[in-house]
Amino acid sequence: MNPPDAAKKAPVSVIVSVKNEEKNIRRCLEHLAWADEVFVVDSASEDKTCEIAAEMGAKVVQFGAQKSLEDFSRKKNWAFANCGMSHEWALIVDADEVVTPELRDEIISVLAKPDCDGYFINFRYMFLGRWIKHCGYYPVWVLRLFRRDKGGYGNSPVHEHLSIKGKIGYLKNDMEHYAYPTLTRWVQKHDLYSSIEAENFEKVLAGPDREQAEAEKLIGFRPRFKRKLKRIYYRLPFRYLVRFFYAYVFRLGFLDGMPGFILCVLLTFYDFLIYAKVYEKQISAPGK
Repeated sequence: MNPPDAAKKAPVSVIVSVKNEEKNIRRCLEHLAWADEVFVVDSASEDKTCEIAAEMGAKVVQFGAQKSLEDFSRKKNWAFANCGMSHEWALIVDADEVVTPELRDEIISVLAKPDCDGYFINFRYMFLGRWIKHCGYYPVWVLRLFRRDKGGYGNSPVHEHLSIKGKIGYLKNDMEHYAYPTLTRWVQKHDLYSSIEAENFEKVLAGPDREQAEAEKLIGFRPRFKRKLKRIYYRLPFRYLVRFFYAYVFRLGFLDGMPGFILCVLLTFYDFLIYAKVYEKQISAPGK
């Protein structure tokens, strides 16, 4: 895929949240050359991420090293408040994602004459050299383009959702997500994610308090429904085996060949890891 034409500049502020993304950041920023303003919000990277980003013209802002598990929602909200964004519209892109030329052109067109306050973007999940079209990984709609004064992230530390006060639409073209170039990287990231999920396990089971419930009304039916299902799912015995059946059989993961099978097994392992870490936390609690 060729990088988009850098001559076009759209009135949008892009936030790219990073930590040690030197292998991805160049490709990501090449496909954001059309945006007038790009902020790379770093968490004390130890590689050349910031060097590369600055070299490519992005504005590098330090969120700072986190002593505890990284809170993705808090980082993005901090970026909105502290980056000095100059445009009404914001676009959220991760370092391992690519805005395709088709999506770029659609965003430029929408920004010229918007009819909504926020837009969902569909994602193509690329895994082991293949676009995963099943396993529950397509379509995956995520709210990423929005008016800054209309939205913000809730308090979920991982798998965060953007809340919008206003009309929401859907873009036709997809963003590509190259999340895990190696299986080692997949395991490393999901070890982190499983720790975050285990830390918040009891909160998920308890459900939202009144303030959270009010905030969740803004994120749309689909994310709210998924959160309710998650609370039910967390109570299931052997839920990790349910995950494999759901992804590989019910969501037709077997049609994605060997990459689909490997992904479904890894997802099962991820859910088991959350289960095991919750158990470890319970038996390590005082009085146990």
